[in-house]
Amino acid sequence: MPDVKDSAPPKNAGAESGSREPKKPGPPRKEDSGPQDPASRVTETEASKTNTKVGTNHDTHTEEKTLPPSSLESKVKETMHNDFWDHLKEQLSATPPDFSCALELLKEIREILLSLLLPRQNRLRTEIEEALDMNFLQQEADRGALNISYLSKYILNVMTLLCAPVRDEAVQKLENITDPVRLLRGIFQVLGLMKMDMVNYTIQSLQPQPQEHSIQYERAVFQELLNEQPSLLNHTTKWLTQAAADLTAPPPACPDASDSSSAAGPSPNEGAANQEPLNPAMVLSQGFLNLLLWDPENEEFPETLLTDRARLQELESQLHQLTILASVLLVASSFSGSVLFGSPQFVDKLKRITKSLLEEFNSKPEEAMQSVSEQVSQEIHQSLKTMGLAALSSDNTTSLIGQLQNIAKKENCVRSVIDQRIHLFLKCCLVLGVQRSLLDLPGGLSLIEAELAELGQKFVSLTHHNQQVFGPYYTDIIKKLISPSQAVKTKVESL
Repeated sequence: MPDVKDSAPPKNAGAESGSREPKKPGPPRKEDSGPQDPASRVTETEASKTNTKVGTNHDTHTEEKTLPPSSLESKVKETMHNDFWDHLKEQLSATPPDFSCALELLKEIREILLSLLLPRQNRLRTEIEEALDMNFLQQEADRGALNISYLSKYILNVMTLLCAPVRDEAVQKLENITDPVRLLRGIFQVLGLMKMDMVNYTIQSLQPQPQEHSIQYERAVFQELLNEQPSLLNHTTKWLTQAAADLTAPPPACPDASDSSSAAGPSPNEGAANQEPLNPAMVLSQGFLNLLLWDPENEEFPETLLTDRARLQELESQLHQLTILASVLLVASSFSGSVLFGSPQFVDKLKRITKSLLEEFNSKPEEAMQSVSEQVSQEIHQSLKTMGLAALSSDNTTSLIGQLQNIAKKENCVRSVIDQRIHLFLKCCLVLGVQRSLLDLPGGLSLIEAELAELGQKFVSLTHHNQQVFGPYYTDIIKKLISPSQAVKTKVESL
């Protein structure tokens, strides 16, 4: 059997698509649909039509249909699947074993693996065809010598080479399964996900040309409306004016200096202390960040971003949840030390507990944080005991619970610092990109690196497309906001 490790190319086809989380675009909700003047409503309607006509959703993807667990279709499907795997187990357990179902399964797995290859991967294609040659495998089965475990290991090696990074963990978990039927079932499930990754990769690779067309079309439609209604950019101008003002304003002071701020360190200074002259990219980045803090009651939403408002609100909600989560982890780590938080398993468990208890944070912050404080302190106490470490004193336990409960307050210093630092990270993402920004995370954010990467990618993707469409309008507006002396220093150029 060929050894794929020496000759197969590195991961490629699905490697990028697998890490991109699908976004959930949609029209703004009725109660916060933006400016109420007729011109703005026309803009929103026309922009929505444009999105529908030319597919401006740059996050187009496909995903596996998920059926409600209680639905009849779901129950029937699950029953059929279970029957198949039960039948396979009976066949392999028989004396002598019956390999008929196993051969059908291996044949399908072979076809899936071949479908995941790129045209240039001829050598790997040949190896898979030889290793899973169905005529040879049929002969082995007839002799009762078909080695399912060996073939499964080979298939896992190929999957490791071809899967997207997001599937690495799933494939690694399969390596620990010894039961042949469970292993084949797991392989088949993960291969289904890899097929979906390949489809999404193909969609993404085909998008640049349609996107370029949609960018030009969107801009042309907006320009026609702007010619008829010159006031269409009023709210956009106010939005960018505020962004420029924010860049020259002093940063807010933290009111709660007695809290656990020492654990987080000094907050980043993004205000007046930064004496760099303004430039269009800085102003626009600040403007995009301000959208994540937008007051729902403020109807003067930028006209150029109306169709993205629902998605921006979703990102704002995710940012808020990450702020609370990171604050909890930061306070907890200051009490439990590096031993516990050096364990990925402990951190993951603490994150799962905290996330589940924060579901009602928006409506009942105090109650939610009380539950979080109790569960987190209990987990720390139990883990210290399990590892044979000294337990927290009663004073430290009381202090830990109190500081966790204080995170419910908007003015809490740890929460304020974490919030500022997540915004700083997102700002870096707009300038440097997500991957480079992850290399130098602000203090206190390393424990939520994976969640930040997801948030950053969504935010950059949304803002990048918007800037491609409306960049010329933003440049004209920002040029008027920058003083002549600054314009000379920065050599203001088009965005």
